[in-house]
Amino acid sequence: MSVTVKPGQGPGKASGTGAVRAVRTRGGLSLRLDVRAVAVGLVLLALALAAGIALIGSGDYPMTPGEVVATLTGGGDAGQQFIVQDLRLPRVLVGLLVGAAFGVAGAVFQTVTRNPLGSPDVLGFAQGSSVGALAVIVYFQAGTFAVAAGAVVGGVATGLAIFLLAWKGGIHGYRFVLVGIGTSAMLYAMVLYLMTNANIVEATQATTWMTGSLSGRDWDQVWPLAAVCVVCLPLVFFYGRPLRMLEMGDDAAYALGVRVDRVRVVVLLAAVVLVAVATAAAGPIAFVALTAPPLARRLTRSPGPNLVPAALMGAVLLVAADWSSQQIFGADQLPVGVLTGVLGGGYLLWLLATERRAGRI
Repeated sequence: MSVTVKPGQGPGKASGTGAVRAVRTRGGLSLRLDVRAVAVGLVLLALALAAGIALIGSGDYPMTPGEVVATLTGGGDAGQQFIVQDLRLPRVLVGLLVGAAFGVAGAVFQTVTRNPLGSPDVLGFAQGSSVGALAVIVYFQAGTFAVAAGAVVGGVATGLAIFLLAWKGGIHGYRFVLVGIGTSAMLYAMVLYLMTNANIVEATQATTWMTGSLSGRDWDQVWPLAAVCVVCLPLVFFYGRPLRMLEMGDDAAYALGVRVDRVRVVVLLAAVVLVAVATAAAGPIAFVALTAPPLARRLTRSPGPNLVPAALMGAVLLVAADWSSQQIFGADQLPVGVLTGVLGGGYLLWLLATERRAGRI
């Protein structure tokens, strides 16, 4: 394998996007390597693992990081094995996978719409999952699995409806955002209607689910979520280069050989499935999809969707928020969705103020 430096840059010389290198193998495969982005990704991966270990060690039966690692690698007594493997590890894995799914989905929506406000929280996909879950709770009084299935169906159906309404010879980012915002408003009205038709027990269950929480998650939530992530995340990563070209505009992307409509449809469908399944696993946790991509982009200082850093940033944000809520308010006293909503709301206000000062809104 040989490493050559991109023309116009000396070894280790930083530009606006950091030191960029072209890595070529003997077989002729060429890869573009952004050194800063790789370093940021490794740091975020380490933070995600550290936050996961800290979360496993939190709770009514605290454990040190050393005890957690020893138990995960086959050590520990029977009690520690039960607490880690059966009670806490599934919660952490759900948090990591949900955060990664929301981070990637947010990066896809923001790239396709070319709008920093383009995220599942704003465009109605989370509300669609909420309507599906609430309909199952109110009209069928079903259990956890059926509620999750209702959330998936509601999220996917909402995505398909928005695609059909926004399609006019292709999917245009601005039209997609407008249709999504209108759909979100209508779905929120349906959520309120369903809540008014629920009895006190159903309303309590619905409110708990809509808040978004990792409490009580087990392996039944981990495996379906992991299966979807294994399929959808690599699919989106595969289209990372065409997505980056879309940021230059449709005409430039067409000229470079990108099948614009095909790329948009594939990545948006994958993002919708990720959002629907993640919402089914943990509830509509707010603002992770909105905040993770721009935070990752600021750290990498690299243009484009930054899909892998956005996934890692989403995982870090969600697991760290869950750990923080336990440390500040006690174990399972404050659902993580409340904390992400408060922090994300502050970020949204800051983003709106920044966009206004720049004259973009």
